[in-house]
Amino acid sequence: MTETSPEAAAPGIDETIDAFFQPLMETASDLVFWGIYAGQCKAEEMNVYADTWRGVQVLKPYIPLPIDACLQFKFILIWLAAAAVFFTVYLGFINLRYFGRSVRLLFGKGSQVGTGGEISQFQALMASLSGTVGLGNIAGVAVAISTGGPGAAFWMTLMGFLGMSSKFAEVMLGVKYRQHRDAGHPTRISGGPMYYLKHAFAARGMPAVGAFFAMFFAICCILGTIGGGNMYQANQSFKQVVVATGGDASVFAGYGWAFGFVLALMVGAVIIGGLKSIAAVSSKLVPVMGGVYMLAGLVVIGLHIDALPGALVTIVSSAFSLQAGMGALLGGLLIGVQRAAFSNEAGLGSAAIVQSTTNTDGPVGTGIVAMLGPFIDTIIICNVTALVIVVTGVYTVGGGMEGVELTSRAFESGIPWFPYVLTFTVLLFAFSTMISWYYCGAVCVRYVFGEKDWIENIFKVFYLLCTMIGTAAHLDNLINFTDAAMMSMAFPNILGLFILAPEIRRDLRAYIAQSKESG
Repeated sequence: MTETSPEAAAPGIDETIDAFFQPLMETASDLVFWGIYAGQCKAEEMNVYADTWRGVQVLKPYIPLPIDACLQFKFILIWLAAAAVFFTVYLGFINLRYFGRSVRLLFGKGSQVGTGGEISQFQALMASLSGTVGLGNIAGVAVAISTGGPGAAFWMTLMGFLGMSSKFAEVMLGVKYRQHRDAGHPTRISGGPMYYLKHAFAARGMPAVGAFFAMFFAICCILGTIGGGNMYQANQSFKQVVVATGGDASVFAGYGWAFGFVLALMVGAVIIGGLKSIAAVSSKLVPVMGGVYMLAGLVVIGLHIDALPGALVTIVSSAFSLQAGMGALLGGLLIGVQRAAFSNEAGLGSAAIVQSTTNTDGPVGTGIVAMLGPFIDTIIICNVTALVIVVTGVYTVGGGMEGVELTSRAFESGIPWFPYVLTFTVLLFAFSTMISWYYCGAVCVRYVFGEKDWIENIFKVFYLLCTMIGTAAHLDNLINFTDAAMMSMAFPNILGLFILAPEIRRDLRAYIAQSKESG
């Protein structure tokens, strides 16, 4: 008789949780990331085709098109891109025409807290950015270039530009329909898609539908906060520390629980103070971590300055090149759009939750300031990563899809100890994302379960426990499941934006007219 080892007979906690969430993850992924395969796809290829977002493997419908590659067109990306394009055109290219105003508002009155607001425009923007400027800016860009070529960076930049308009729309509505729901804390503000979704449908005689979509959004936000906003960040930051300090030989290897405990203490020290504490830390942390990363990137670019003109030409020409076929061109476009959408989160509605807490210049003014989010996140920081990778040429010697390891090699080609700078930045990015997403989750928890302090305190404890679990466990299916929940926030949020589009444009025109009258 063959003796069964204890490990084989009794799977560990990690494996048990992973096995429990696997069918849920597969179902959620099939629904949220539903799409159609097109091009020269074989049946066996479709069964193993690796999605370029966190390696999810799914089988999708197929439409034969004259494309010389196997591509997947995801509905969620079409939904996000459609909103970005629509609001850019519908609002008269507000992202271009009022970019200067957004900067003036941020550094003018935006440094002060307006009547009815809890935090300043600057603090609100930094808190929102702390949730979007993260691992996607480092690993996500590398994934885009390693799978879609340098041209993916061009499409990523274009999507970031267009996403500024949908970001304006959601934040503007968040401020307009925010509420003071907590009788115990009359100055506390609750805002976000939950409230303008309820208004959009109630105004059209469908309050029950509005209540359903508002609750659906809030639940998805809570799940996404726990997984994508917390556990994934903790997990990946610990892995980067282990890799940077020797891999399996690292002194940190096997001590994920200890790393998670320290990280939970750090996160807890910030979130215990609520929104003002989160905003205060974010307003200092985001400029520092963004500055450190950009400075390191510019140094690497400076060391390869002779290759910079060629890199820019390569990025632009690759975006439109048919040398590798139509499939390669469309593949780079799709991957670039996808990475931008997942990086700046324009259309998810998370920014509306955070930035609705300020009121320096009313709903429209706050929305105009919010446009700077995708600009800083995608157009500036993501492009620094892209240029570092392209000027160093490390993407040409990789073996398929790569993430942070590709970016790390690019930095190492400049100065050998730069990967340690990258590790430090990854830790800051992950930490800032965790504290910002906590606030989004807390607002939605209070929306679902009631405006009670003890409810939020329970969520705080649970959130910090999840931080420890995220670093110590291998919970790929759980994290993929909650990430699917996070992306599903876009469905009801953008639906509400489309319904309220005439109102958004009307308020924008009134704001502009009033601004002209006041000089």
